[in-house]
Amino acid sequence: MGIVTLGLDLGKNWVHIVGFDGNGRIVFRRRVRRSQVLALTANMPPCLIGMEACTGAHHLGRALEAQGHEARLMPPQYVKPFVKANKNDYRDAEANAEAVQRPTMRFVPLKTIEQLDLQSLHRVRQRLVGRRTALINQLRAILLERGIIVPQSRRALEKRLPEILADERNGPSPRMRRLIEELRAEWRELDKRIFEFDDEFAAIAKREADCRRLCEIPGIGVLNATALVAAVGDASAFTRGRDLAAWLGLTPREYSTGGKQRLLGISKRGNQYLRNLLIHGARAALPHLAERSDALGRWLRSLLARAHRNIVVVALANKLARMAWAVLAGDSYRRAEPIAA
Repeated sequence: MGIVTLGLDLGKNWVHIVGFDGNGRIVFRRRVRRSQVLALTANMPPCLIGMEACTGAHHLGRALEAQGHEARLMPPQYVKPFVKANKNDYRDAEANAEAVQRPTMRFVPLKTIEQLDLQSLHRVRQRLVGRRTALINQLRAILLERGIIVPQSRRALEKRLPEILADERNGPSPRMRRLIEELRAEWRELDKRIFEFDDEFAAIAKREADCRRLCEIPGIGVLNATALVAAVGDASAFTRGRDLAAWLGLTPREYSTGGKQRLLGISKRGNQYLRNLLIHGARAALPHLAERSDALGRWLRSLLARAHRNIVVVALANKLARMAWAVLAGDSYRRAEPIAA
């Protein structure tokens, strides 16, 4: 049969497989349960296997490589142009088999178990933060319906709640006061769980060498460092720092035609969670970095003089991403000059 390339379309329960020979002809087509994939590929000669990067793909990719195959993951948006005519599962698998052979295709590196564990911790923490934000917004709405307005700050609401509950002359009824106390108890429990994750990330950052080096970059803390290591690893998928910044959506979106170049706002592609962390880190570090007398400080002051502060924050986040690439790729991070006395 001479299978050289396999395309796998991964589903929750079923996997559709299409195999090409050396001439690009379809010589194998089968649907198997997900649990039977490895038993099927174990009896095949080593071949190139293409899959879309999705849930479970990293685990399956590592298992296939352990069998001697070459497994490659691809972003789904880059595989879509290879789907012919009407979409179905076999055509999706065929598109994976065709796309994986393209020399210009961009691949997603297989994540290690440690990276996936760290990424899962970040996602659970992010979910808890989202729940806390929703709870706080609901608390604000309940108070606003009773004519109580609190400044827009989590700390301000936390500080005002004891005063609001102690004053029996304001709007909330006894039942609403009990409800607010229950919501506040839930808020405390969410805070406790989030702080536990933060402590765990701090311990990981102290233990991992890459995280320690990343934390030396101004504007990158424990959350940013561990999230970068989980998502990027050793940064081998990127040939330069700008590629990492573009992957994070921190570079301008281009719409050029007829020889005329037109740059728009940032593309906001890629990992939104990591992009938000870098932007928040840049916003926190900007006041301190802009006061420095080194090249970075002079560059920031020049930008602040001619651009909006939010634009400068995003530009600094772009630069932080490039510094992070240099650290993860193995280049030594050169510390900026100290502030002149």
